[in-house]
Amino acid sequence: MSPVTVVTGGSRGIGAATVRALAARGHHVAIGYRRALHEADALARDIRADGGQAVAVRVDTTSPSDVDELFDTAASVLGPITGLVNNAGVTSPAGPLADLRVEDLRHVLDVNLLGALLCARRAARDLTEGGAIVNVSSAAATLGSPGEYVHYAAAKAGVDALTVGLAKELGPRGIRVNCVAPGTIRTDIHAVSGNPDRPDRMAEIIPLRRAGEVDDIASAIAWLLGPEAAFTTGAVLRVAGGL
Repeated sequence: MSPVTVVTGGSRGIGAATVRALAARGHHVAIGYRRALHEADALARDIRADGGQAVAVRVDTTSPSDVDELFDTAASVLGPITGLVNNAGVTSPAGPLADLRVEDLRHVLDVNLLGALLCARRAARDLTEGGAIVNVSSAAATLGSPGEYVHYAAAKAGVDALTVGLAKELGPRGIRVNCVAPGTIRTDIHAVSGNPDRPDRMAEIIPLRRAGEVDDIASAIAWLLGPEAAFTTGAVLRVAGGL
């Protein structure tokens, strides 16, 4: 039986690369998206055209009812859920914490932390022995991102803590929980924050002297979901070029 994996934030960037990587490994994939309907539908069509199984489902991960609808739809279309990639995330205009708006703080915390908690909670209810969760955090959780994304870093530190705690909670049931912490990756999140050139700027201080690509992260996620990582749980795998 093929694994059935829910990927939140699955229509673009790291999420879309992860969907493709998992489909190539035989996963049936539920693509959770919030706004990018055309991208999500096109991705699902591509996977089906290649002989895979995929469904696109709109979800606001901060809404418990939306999260339930995502998991219910995925199970009804694809089969019992075996995995979750907790990838949906946002940032806001970059700047010192003192200059950030309360609404931006709240939105970043809600999506990056509360949304991850709600999806993990539903997965914890549905998964059975052999199931796996991979959370997507950030190297910012330990670097702090001063002057740019302190609020984002704080939310992602919460995701790291979620990973460690939930791994211990679900381990006796045979369910693994791990985390990938990307560094600076070439996605459109930088343009949203007002720093479209950030990957090139950061490359100068990254030990490998380049920003990461989405496939670098997708490969790590796929490994953690797969049988090769069967004895790995509670791990935060840093994929950040040495930072």
